[in-house]
Amino acid sequence: MSTVPSAVAPDGTASIGYALFETALGWCAIAWTEAGISGVQLPGASQRQTVARLGANGPAGSPDDERVRPVVRAIVGLLAGAGDPDGVLAGAVLDRTGVPAFNQRVYQVTQSIPAGQTLSYGEVADRIGVPGSARAVGRALGDNPYPIVVPCHRVLAADGSMHGFSAPGGLETKRRMLQIEGALPPTLF
Repeated sequence: MSTVPSAVAPDGTASIGYALFETALGWCAIAWTEAGISGVQLPGASQRQTVARLGANGPAGSPDDERVRPVVRAIVGLLAGAGDPDGVLAGAVLDRTGVPAFNQRVYQVTQSIPAGQTLSYGEVADRIGVPGSARAVGRALGDNPYPIVVPCHRVLAADGSMHGFSAPGGLETKRRMLQIEGALPPTLF
């Protein structure tokens, strides 16, 4: 299947492709431009909702497109509990066009958090050199167009609690992802 202009990049320009792909949590979606990954969407209630939340329209491309195949495979593996042993997600090239500089710094630190580990919003703020900006870090992560690739689910409050996860399923999705990665114990029920 060929790719066509279809999804919207962070700056509002058309992506050259988007694709749906199945994971252990449901159908995810990914969009890309010539500059890199322009968006990732966690599973919605339906494939249609997932594509709509990504901002995609028109015919889909293929998750086997050479520009996104390694990232798609890494996401599928990560959500199946296999981790990302080759570091594909940490090294994924992102289209940061239109993303504010502060957010880019937050995403760079967050993208480097390994599966099975977490940081607090304050720790991310410290690592980008802006101590005391934990709330601004939280806002930046709430705007994250690349969830999983920029693993915003690995950022927690200072006391280890979870707050404000905007993906479909909210905090339950965040909790489940952290459990799959081994950062939280599995629930017993």
